[in-house]
Amino acid sequence: MLVFAGLGNPGAKYENNRHNVGFMAADAIARRHSFSPWSRKFQGLISEGTLGGEKILLIKPQTFMNLSGQSVGEALRFYKLEPAALTVFYDEIDLAAGKLRVKMGGGSGGHNGIRSLDQHVGNAYRRVRIGVGHPGVKEMVHGHVLGDFAKADREWLDVLLDAIADDAGLLAKGDDNSFMNRVTLALREKLVPTGDDDRPPPKAPKQQSHIRQARPQQAPAKLPESGPMAAMLKKLFGKE
Repeated sequence: MLVFAGLGNPGAKYENNRHNVGFMAADAIARRHSFSPWSRKFQGLISEGTLGGEKILLIKPQTFMNLSGQSVGEALRFYKLEPAALTVFYDEIDLAAGKLRVKMGGGSGGHNGIRSLDQHVGNAYRRVRIGVGHPGVKEMVHGHVLGDFAKADREWLDVLLDAIADDAGLLAKGDDNSFMNRVTLALREKLVPTGDDDRPPPKAPKQQSHIRQARPQQAPAKLPESGPMAAMLKKLFGKE
């Protein structure tokens, strides 16, 4: 059995926050793979299903972000699971918006939810870091992560969440690199109009100047065939 935890804050007030992208990932997985309805247990909301042949417990801690470890730790202890059986989905300000990285272990990087997990279960678990971008200055980080995704963000966010859900089975199998590659490829295919974005666009056909466009070419003037002018032209050009 494996535990997939999505981190966030409970309640409608926080539902669309960048800080809640872990909840969004868990919801996307549950929908895509027809997991059981959400129910309350382990100080959180849980849903059960199967991915990649593995039984999965999805959990969304309801303890608020800073105490996420209480909920997830309780679930791991109940099922007598090691930290290696845990995969956590959460927001990462040190990744550009729409980027995704997976790693085992490491530090909290200043993320309070991860810090709480490290305190309760250790740090030897898989982290799926979902980039939400950095506001530029430290003083703006709190407002940034607790702010809602912008309407324009939905273009990449919906594609990213769909890709996470589609390929979550690879995480269950421990194939982290293939998971990252699949998600990256999905983003590239859906958000870049052509598959060969490294190739420069074709040059536009050369346009006529506005002067030529305003003055369409006229038919050549018809030369006179008789009269004094015709005689002069014949003499000039040697035509009899």
